[in-house]
Amino acid sequence: MSAPADGDRARPRVRTGSGTVEGRTDVHGSAVFRGIPYAAPPVGALRFAAPAPPAAWEGVRDAGSFGPTAPKVPYPDTFAALLPDPRIPGDDCLTVNVWTPDPAPAARLPVMVWLHGGAHTRGSSAVPVYDGAAFARDGVVLVSCNFRLGVLGYGLFPDAPANRGLLDQIAALEWVRDNIEAFGGDPARVTVFGESAGAISIGALLAAPRATGLFSQAVLQSGAPEVLPRDKVRAMVRRMASLLKVEATARAFAATPLSDLLAAQAVVLRKSSPLMGGPAFGLVADPDTLPVDPLEGAAARSEVPLLLGWTRDEYRLWLAPTGGMRLLDRLGPLAVALARYRSGKDRADVRALRAALPGASPAEIAGQLLTDRLLRDPLRRLAGARRAAPSYVYEFGWPSGVPGLGACHALELGFVFDTLRVPEASWLAGPDAPQALAEEMHAACVRFAVGGDPGWAPWDGNGPPRMFGGPESKEERVEGPRAIRRVLP
Repeated sequence: MSAPADGDRARPRVRTGSGTVEGRTDVHGSAVFRGIPYAAPPVGALRFAAPAPPAAWEGVRDAGSFGPTAPKVPYPDTFAALLPDPRIPGDDCLTVNVWTPDPAPAARLPVMVWLHGGAHTRGSSAVPVYDGAAFARDGVVLVSCNFRLGVLGYGLFPDAPANRGLLDQIAALEWVRDNIEAFGGDPARVTVFGESAGAISIGALLAAPRATGLFSQAVLQSGAPEVLPRDKVRAMVRRMASLLKVEATARAFAATPLSDLLAAQAVVLRKSSPLMGGPAFGLVADPDTLPVDPLEGAAARSEVPLLLGWTRDEYRLWLAPTGGMRLLDRLGPLAVALARYRSGKDRADVRALRAALPGASPAEIAGQLLTDRLLRDPLRRLAGARRAAPSYVYEFGWPSGVPGLGACHALELGFVFDTLRVPEASWLAGPDAPQALAEEMHAACVRFAVGGDPGWAPWDGNGPPRMFGGPESKEERVEGPRAIRRVLP
């Protein structure tokens, strides 16, 4: 780190491979650097290309503000009221942010790299809930990044590399490998962590040959390794091409104004339902970027310690705001039958679930079946398939103060980052979320980053997950391959 002029520690400077950046000092005394390019702006010929190296700069680059967010369409109103998703205009969107307690090469502190969620179509590192100050306060260098989304990051074309969003994430991790020591981090002690689509991406990173050696530990929150069928991703591109009246090629899409692309993407996303397995944007199997099934590939990387888990009522975020819960309850037994078919469960699974959740409505039973299919079952399989390194499994069970949400998808984020005091955290959690629970969950993540042990025993394939929050309850063992269920009072 360059010594600040006149001892002014409010403007710390660090020399990166592309040039010097000047950050800020926060109230805890940590240094914060925002908007540092890790790749060139994905515009023009680079719009659908693999990420290219950033241009070097002369002098000192101001790193006091977040860089532009990746192009995206806003959430529908029902979700926009719950999930903050700021939009910062500009082309230079492939950037990283760094919070560090000691920006000096000799510090050799553990590093955590955050990959945000948003169904591969929304989100950014600028979401206030993702502020890294608490991690830096507790001795961890926190890095977050932006990457391409939607059709720009995951549209499948015959004339462009697949999984460009994943390639962006790999480029960001390569930037961490090459530069984080200058910020006080240890490139040999990198934990990558993410939620929802971010966790799905981490499953792919565990399986992607290009990501080997870029991190030593991983945290998967409410997202399991998966790829989508290529035809379903390709269908999204064809639908957009039809609306735009252009060929379904990267060349034609690159020649189309970005505003038109986003408008067409907004239309096709309204007809997309990843929850029910329809066409969507996401990762695909690809011989160059993702040559093996992510779940199998992630399980094979058994030397990497994992921390993984879910929330008790994941499905409520997807269904409650849109009236889906009421619709499923009106359908009654038909809703349960459809969810059982979609999730591949048998009648014995439904009976076990009803016994574990007495009085549960059809919507609750259907939602839990779908959550098993999408999250709990594959995450348990991943944890159970690994032997060389430990897997630590958790469940987040504290119910939101927002009526109807329960312990829903994404609720744990303000607890993991210890940012409940950020106003936007209350959008999902309500006004009275317990700070003590945030301190407990955040501390577990810090312990995992520092020493590879969050504070409870590794999962042995049989016991219950570590519970964070939730009502007092007793555990009931469901025999066979079905999971431990929680019997609520």
